[in-house]
Amino acid sequence: MSDSIRQLTLSHVVLPLANPVSDAKVLTGRQRPLTEIVLLFVEVTTAGGHQGMGFSYSKRAGGPAQFAHLREVADVAIGRDPSDIDRIYQSLLWAGASVGRSGVATQAIAALDVAMWDLKARRADLPLAKLIGAHRDSCRVYNTSGGFLQASVEEVKERASASLEAGIGGIKMKVGQPDWRTDLDRVSAVRDHLAATPLMVDANQQWDRARARRMCRELEAYDLSWIEEPLDAWDAVGHSDLSQTFDTPIATGEMLTSVPEHLALIDAGYRGIVQPDAPRIGGITPFLRFATLASHAGLALAPHYAMEIHLHLAATYPTEPWVEHFEWLSPLFNERVDIREGRMWVPERSGLGFTLSDRMRALTLETATVGP
Repeated sequence: MSDSIRQLTLSHVVLPLANPVSDAKVLTGRQRPLTEIVLLFVEVTTAGGHQGMGFSYSKRAGGPAQFAHLREVADVAIGRDPSDIDRIYQSLLWAGASVGRSGVATQAIAALDVAMWDLKARRADLPLAKLIGAHRDSCRVYNTSGGFLQASVEEVKERASASLEAGIGGIKMKVGQPDWRTDLDRVSAVRDHLAATPLMVDANQQWDRARARRMCRELEAYDLSWIEEPLDAWDAVGHSDLSQTFDTPIATGEMLTSVPEHLALIDAGYRGIVQPDAPRIGGITPFLRFATLASHAGLALAPHYAMEIHLHLAATYPTEPWVEHFEWLSPLFNERVDIREGRMWVPERSGLGFTLSDRMRALTLETATVGP
């Protein structure tokens, strides 16, 4: 029996970080330290009483724009059958077509798209991964939040040890500083500390092609699981060249905001690891579309951030993925992810398996109701 979307509640949430964090973009003067995460939450309710929850996010800029855009176009979803997710998605795209099909426009739509997938899985009384079709019940997990550049090497080592003791299986640290020798010294110290533990590095787009080739060559000695964003995120040809030149895998894709932008990597012959981010690419619907193409191209997967969403999506990927652990969003939810033995386990709860906390409500700056 069909149902229909009766009401949407949009929430503009600002989550302060306990301490400002810096990656290479800060040390090169391109950005300020990150002090907060801005989120757009959507709660959807149907005429039949079913509910779903989704979110997207922004860092440093764009949060109010996401809220404003979705508030402007969301009414086209009212009265629609929530089972027809892609049909609704296309209607939302066309409602905001004058501002394009990537960036803020699709990141705003992403929050509603995630909520509809959550609703569909809850209505089926299945975890989202099971609704889509899971290949595994858990995924390898690595931590990033302890490896930022404002932290000393000793702090990075201490946080890495704490993460491993908490059951996390891999550690990622930031590189890309103005003095490349400092990067190598820090990587060497952390590699010595971690021994055989999987270790990844992330340059956050701060090398040009010549520096990236030199750094990738130097970093080959450290048995890294991957080198992330050595080049500008939109340099598909450059990333492809590095992925075909070095033994250490190259990883990129987190900053891309549409399926066509990701496809440019495949078209360029990229052979590395793809890191799509569901809230950034426009939601679960386009994420799954690209994941099918990435799998066909034989690419490995390691989704960026938003583990509460990506755990489910990674579990549906045919080959063994990685999931990124950030504890930053945890206060916004009542439930916690299950991490043990180097893996993150898919919740047995229906949908995404998360409900919104009182803390999320307290951090909400503005809400809007769409529908009666």
